[in-house]
This record gives sequence, C-alpha cells and structure tokens, in this order.
Amino acid sequence: MNSQLAESTEERSQRGRAPAVGFVSLGCPKALVDSERLITELRARGYRIAADYAQADLVVVNTCGFIDAAIDESLQAIGEALEHNGRVLVTGCLGANPQRILARHPKVLGVTGPHATERVVAAIGEHLPAPHARFIDLLPPQGVRLTPRHYAYLKISEGCNNRCSFCIIPALRGRLVSRPLDDVMREAEALAVAGVKELLVISQDTSAYGSDIGYREVQWRGRTHASRFLDLTRALSQLGIWVRLHYVYPYPHVDAIIPLMSQSAVLPYLDIPFQHGSPTVLKRMRRPAHAEDTLRRIESWRAQRPDLTLRSTFIVGFPGETSSEFEQLLAWLDAAQLDRVGCFKYSAVEGAAANALGAAVPEALKQERYERFMEKAGAISAARLAARIGERYRVLIDAVERGVAIARGPGDAPEIDGVVRLRGAAALRVGEFADVEITGASTYDLEARLAS
Repeated sequence: MNSQLAESTEERSQRGRAPAVGFVSLGCPKALVDSERLITELRARGYRIAADYAQADLVVVNTCGFIDAAIDESLQAIGEALEHNGRVLVTGCLGANPQRILARHPKVLGVTGPHATERVVAAIGEHLPAPHARFIDLLPPQGVRLTPRHYAYLKISEGCNNRCSFCIIPALRGRLVSRPLDDVMREAEALAVAGVKELLVISQDTSAYGSDIGYREVQWRGRTHASRFLDLTRALSQLGIWVRLHYVYPYPHVDAIIPLMSQSAVLPYLDIPFQHGSPTVLKRMRRPAHAEDTLRRIESWRAQRPDLTLRSTFIVGFPGETSSEFEQLLAWLDAAQLDRVGCFKYSAVEGAAANALGAAVPEALKQERYERFMEKAGAISAARLAARIGERYRVLIDAVERGVAIARGPGDAPEIDGVVRLRGAAALRVGEFADVEITGASTYDLEARLAS
C-alpha cells in the first residue's frame, strides 16, 4: 500500500483534501443508475470522486453477473482495481454471489449485492471515514450523472416478477419494486430543468410498472395519476423533452402508448426484448406475453405510426433449439422487419433453469446461426435506412469532431443503435437539436446535412 492510501482521514483533513472514492461501473444502464445514486450520496457526505486509481483512496467496482462473459469481465475488473489500488469494495449483480468473488479475490474489503446504496455507503464509511465536517458543495438537484449532460437514464423500478428460464435477474435483483409516479416525476422534472434533452426510461419490465403497488394513485401537479405505464408515459410527455422507452414487453396495454408518440416528446421508438420468433422456443424460455400475436401487434402499431422504430434483442442456440425453430425465427424476422436488432449466442448461466431444458446446441452451430441471423438483420436494417434518404427530421448532437457532428434521431438510442453523421457542422454544439435532411445510409448509420 502506498503512502497516499495509508494516510489517515485526519491527515487528509489537515492537508485540506477530502477522501476520494473511485468507481468502475459495469453492466447495463440500470447498474449505471445505481452508480449515479451512490456517487450522489457520497458527494453529499463530503467525499471526492476520483478520476483514476492513483487519485482514489478506495475503489468501488459495480459488477454485472448476468452471463459468463459479464462475470469474467467483472472478475477481471476487480483484479485490475486490486492491482492498481489495493483497496476495493464490490457491489452489483455479481455481489449476490459473494463466494464467487471471494474465491478469486479474497483481498477485497467487502461485497454487497445490487441496488444496495446504504450498505455500500456504510462499508465505505467503515474503511474510509467521511470528513468530520461535511462539505457545503451544493449538489445539482438532479444528482451526479455519469452520462453526458444532455441525456439521462430514468429508472422507474427495480427487480422483476418474470421467471424467464434463461435469466437469473430476479435472483440477483429481487422481485419488482416500482417507484410511485410522483417520485419518478420529481426526478424527471429535475432532470429536464437541469437541461437534460432526452430521458431513457429503463427497468427490468417497463410494461409491468406499478403492478406490484396496485397502480397506487398519487397527486402530481394538482392531478391524480395512477402509478401505471400509461399514466407515467402521459405525464412524461408533458415535460417538453425526448422520452425513449426501453425494456417494453409487448402486452396488450402497450397499444395505448402508440397514440402518445411524437417526434418531440415520447419518441416513436420501442425497445422490446422479443428474444425469439418460434412459439415453442418462447414457451421453453417462459417469456411473458409469449402467446401474443406480436406480428399483428407490430402491424397495428406501424399503421398508426409509420415512423415507429422497433429495436429488439434475440438469442440463438437456446437449449434444444432445432433447425426448424431457427428457421421460424428467421421467417419471423423477415415478417417483422425490425429496425434495430441485436443478437446473443446462448450462454449457460449458473442457476438458470434453461440449462436443463434440452440438449446444448454445439458452439459451431451457434456461431453459424448467429452469423445467418445477423446477415438477415443487417440487410433489413440497410433497406429500412435507405428508405429514409430524403426525409427531414430533428437530431440531437452527441459529439462534434473536426467539423462532423455525431448525432442521433428519434430512432437511435445512445450506445446501442446507429448514429447520424452530419458534415459541415462545426457551429453546432453538443446537446443541441438540429433539423437535418438524410442524404445517405449504410447498414446501421445515416449521413445527413443541415436542412435549409
């Protein structure tokens, strides 16, 4: 341990330096929100947030434990933090299985599970006491964010009540716990007032929002609202900023959301984890809404909103997946014509019921199916983007590099979807909107110019 890390709190205080905590945040946006909440609480207690290992007196690693690749990445990140700093606390989804961590890294200071803000703060206080006199730094009302200033994730619930056979999220994060609508809206309004231009609504099952609390009625801005998906979406639409809906399961009540969509409020965009197109595979997956006629529902949505962008993720090589079932998936994708698609090769997850459902698909066959699936998905994406050439719409600027703006339109979520490249845009600023005309398209991205 170096001398900087060995300093006592009193020595730091005498030198006018508050103790500093470093963060490594892995996994999904829901984990990122957990990190943001932790950082906000620590800042309020007077801690500094370190930019690198060398400046940190202690490091928190927020882990992911969903699939083997994520577990390996988390364990590697813990090892790196131990090597470069030496004082490490672990939290997040992998923390729900502390023995897995301690077997590999017995020198960590402690382990907690996901969304355990109070326990993590208490552990930090035990190993790195807070300053005796709290700083009077005024935190922004929206809290500390790890995303760029112009967009933010809005987590509306924790946990999940579904029992998908390939997923262990309920075991890691618990059952569904929804935030009442007024609590969500206070955060959303604070973000809007702070200058956030886009809210990305996230949860494990956004469509199920409020079902665990009986759709509790609350007062917001002088009106009664039920804490349910439709009411929340309607309230968010009044903020005057982009609202993007993620993790929406295709239950029938989602139909009521489509009329609320526009290019300037609740975006014509739905992130729906369909996972497969074969009814028999979906049944083995125990997917909620697996019996729904999703193709008919998609057709109905697009009849109302022709500009609707649909994104989804799929799994190939699920245990017992036959050639016929995989061909059903390809046929379903052809019929659905989804705009944005991601795909995973099935990875056995410790504790998942799917592991015992059928014969494992050989890795070489998984890879072949993955490549065939992505080839078809890429062709669909390229055709749908090419059809947008000549259209005009509004984009949000994420970066400006050497006169080229990297932007996103209503159909582009940050980091997971494509981008719109806008040339001759040196005068534009990050976080601004711009009206553009689409001039070109590739498999996943668009080219544009400023609309005259």
